[in-house]
Amino acid sequence: MKKTLLNGTLWTDDKDEPIHAHGGCVIKHDGWYYWFGENRRGHAFVSCYKTKDFINFSFCNNVLTAKSKAVDIGKSRNIALVSRVSAPANKDILSRFDDEGRLLCNIERPKVLRNKDGKFVMWMHYENGADYSSAGCAVAVCDTPDGDYTYLGSFNPLGNMSRDCTLYEENGKAYFISAASDNKDLFVYRLIDGFLDVEKHVSTLFPGEEREAPVLFRRNGKTYCITSACTGWRPNQAKWAVAEDIESKFSPLSNFGDKTTFDTQPAFVFSQDEKYIYLADRWGGAGKKYYSSAYVTLEILFDRETPFIEYTTRSGSLVEK
Repeated sequence: MKKTLLNGTLWTDDKDEPIHAHGGCVIKHDGWYYWFGENRRGHAFVSCYKTKDFINFSFCNNVLTAKSKAVDIGKSRNIALVSRVSAPANKDILSRFDDEGRLLCNIERPKVLRNKDGKFVMWMHYENGADYSSAGCAVAVCDTPDGDYTYLGSFNPLGNMSRDCTLYEENGKAYFISAASDNKDLFVYRLIDGFLDVEKHVSTLFPGEEREAPVLFRRNGKTYCITSACTGWRPNQAKWAVAEDIESKFSPLSNFGDKTTFDTQPAFVFSQDEKYIYLADRWGGAGKKYYSSAYVTLEILFDRETPFIEYTTRSGSLVEK
């Protein structure tokens, strides 16, 4: 019997285990789609799954954990995955501890690209595990998509706050986009060759609009950006904008989906041929409610240059052409 995924449910892998890959991304490598995302169970931070059709998933590895190897590359970064904060300060934070009772940091929205040297580079949002005062980013690297990543530390890019984020490649250059200025702005940073550090801040998207959860994709020679508003765990109206390229001025924001974006928050957009898939989280809520968070995928449709989604109970998988 052909397997069907239902939107808004907690999906399982081929071992019938729940998939933990929130706020994540999808890359294609050697004929497989690799899905990375947050895993807040045990000592895991980021997990990786692979699939051919985005219906049948195999668990690959917890690619970043509290026990991952950390290397100081001389950039004045914090290379500890154990928090410097002694105790949780916010009951709404899902706090976790290592074997010695030390508070673990919090990793969100991991995104992965392959650099010109063939290495897989992960960027993510870093917090101290007790609250959201660190507002940093972090980097890890691996020789394979689903191997054990080496942690290269957390930092504030060019001294700026950095929260919800994404990673995007265009014309051979990589960009890190993250919420800054207490979530008022989205900063676009061009990365250096190798993607391991920031080269420069190239633009600010939607200044003062308080947007987060940015996702970017390119279609018909245009760069699209979809973002959510900042309402914590509650869903809200996503919006989209378009530009000639990532470093150009974007159009004014327009509504995407319904007033709650069908109870989702954007995580990523990926494509197969000319089909664009909106991958999103349906959050369960703060604290332990987080574990009831589910997934939604919908095909993005277009009216000329205008993207839109229509809700379907069945997941918008890649096997349906």
